Amino acid sequence: MDVARELLWGEPEVRMELRDAIVGCLLGGAVGDAIGLPWEGLSRARVGAAVGAGPLRHALIGARGMISDDTEHACMTGQALLAAPDDSRAFARSLAWRLRGWLLGLPASVGWGTLRALVRLWLGWSPERSGVDSAGNGPAMRAAILGVCVGDDPVRLEMFVARSTRMTHADPRALAGALAVARAAAAIVYDDAADDPAGLLAALAEATDDRELATALALAAAHLQRGETAEAFACALGQVHGVSGYIHHTVPVALYCWASAPRDVGAAVELAVRLGGDTDTVAAIVGGLAGAAGGPRSIPPLWLSGLHEAPRSVAWITLLGDRLARCFGQRPARSDEGPLPISWPALLLRNLKFTAIVLTHGVLRVLRPRGA
Repeated sequence: MDVARELLWGEPEVRMELRDAIVGCLLGGAVGDAIGLPWEGLSRARVGAAVGAGPLRHALIGARGMISDDTEHACMTGQALLAAPDDSRAFARSLAWRLRGWLLGLPASVGWGTLRALVRLWLGWSPERSGVDSAGNGPAMRAAILGVCVGDDPVRLEMFVARSTRMTHADPRALAGALAVARAAAAIVYDDAADDPAGLLAALAEATDDRELATALALAAAHLQRGETAEAFACALGQVHGVSGYIHHTVPVALYCWASAPRDVGAAVELAVRLGGDTDTVAAIVGGLAGAAGGPRSIPPLWLSGLHEAPRSVAWITLLGDRLARCFGQRPARSDEGPLPISWPALLLRNLKFTAIVLTHGVLRVLRPRGA
């Protein structure tokens, strides 16, 4: 173990850096999710026409925003880590029950692959066999917080990411993409990778055994070294009009946006949203990585104050991060407090409200002139 690793577990003020990384990851992902959600599915040109040249702001309910499944999955992953910080099988069982309960809460946003997997879980499939043949983004939503919390041990990290991924997505490409995000988050926290983002992209390309992903990440590293824009890289990857929900498009683009502004949640998320397409998921991954690198102070205050959420409020997410920091700030990791309580009836009511808001927003977006 090098000196930096030893210091991480030493003085209380150094452990506070882990706390900032965990809370920053969760809150950065939440604001990225909320800022990107109103523009999900729109082309790059339509997003640009709608938001103009000014800085992005919340736009779901006036100047307020709400989170979607990206943040909910990250928070449930954090809860499962608190239930079983050192046992990947127990972690998977806890996460599986949380995902089952999440589905009963009638979430408005759930990917088709994830939905099929959760139905299989309810029908009796084990978390090891419930995943479906999909290379969607669900596993990547849950990966950054895993990297921040358990990334000090690469072998353990792979085990946790594999169990989280295969629960919903059995396609090997989904695992490769989720591992890339988790490894990036781990390198940010434990190896100061934000100081050399191009080097990290190159290292991630070498670490994966997925040829398609390795090619995309190597392309990203080359573009970043030349100082190319995020839009130029997305176009080189074939994402001309918007970023698709295919994990080998989402993950390289998200990593590139983060690498372009590694400690600035606002700047990195804005790059992601302006690319169009699957804006909420891409921006959530980007925000989680940038938040892990810069901590909560790197998040625009107006984005935090503009979140219209309960019971997964900014305060609740911060408490979850605090509890995770206390758990993983000791060796071995041990949670004396357990998962953070949350009101399931309140979640159901919130989801009904969220569904009405999203439907209304969608109707208004259809009726709005394309250039408006």
